[in-house]
Amino acid sequence: MAGHSKWSTIKRKKAALDAKRSKMFSAAIKEITVAAKEGGPDPEANPRLRLAIANAKGVNMPKDNIQRAVSKAGDKDAANFQEVTYEGYGPHGVGIYVECLTDNIQRTVAAVRSYFNKYNGKLETHGALSFIFDRKGVFTVPVNDLDEEEFMMEIIDAGAEDVETEDNYFTIYTAMEDFGSMQKKLEEMNLEAESQELQRIPKTTVTLNKEQAKQVLKLIEAFEDDDDVQNVFHNMELTEEIMEEM
Repeated sequence: MAGHSKWSTIKRKKAALDAKRSKMFSAAIKEITVAAKEGGPDPEANPRLRLAIANAKGVNMPKDNIQRAVSKAGDKDAANFQEVTYEGYGPHGVGIYVECLTDNIQRTVAAVRSYFNKYNGKLETHGALSFIFDRKGVFTVPVNDLDEEEFMMEIIDAGAEDVETEDNYFTIYTAMEDFGSMQKKLEEMNLEAESQELQRIPKTTVTLNKEQAKQVLKLIEAFEDDDDVQNVFHNMELTEEIMEEM
């Protein structure tokens, strides 16, 4: 029975990973489609599409899937996605910011509201959490054989506000308006970021105990499982204990 139990656990974990990968692919395809519709199918002339393709590669999306997503944008029957954001509070006063791409806003807002209500949160009006989050550019670059000191000097000149080094990766933070210049700098240095995106970084965080954090994580998971949701940001302090739960 112990072996069977272990195998069941492995199967559950694999199913969860496959579901997560599928969601990541779905989000990447939507972003590529919107970018290509908005600025054309040539990534050299369309910075948003170039970024979307780079991030799709970062989640190991096959090249054929990427090309199909670009081609699909030119199909007159392709869905027209709109970008919408929602802000609210989860349990214990945790601020939550939800970014969506949807072809049906009524469906999306109804779902978002239902998640907040189900998990003891509250949907707020647009702009209600602007004092909690800053929008920043975030780039993840493998360390490899880079000279750290030289690399730091180059990226600071390009607008890096902060750099963290962990698990053989540099994480670079820039002001939103310096996002493009950092992209260009990394390209000039022939460096391919594993991910590069605009994120909402909390200015202040809320510290919770393990049980409280579990309640918030249930709400975050509900959002992340929704196909209309692209990103979820929050200001819960991620302690080592909470990271283990994730």
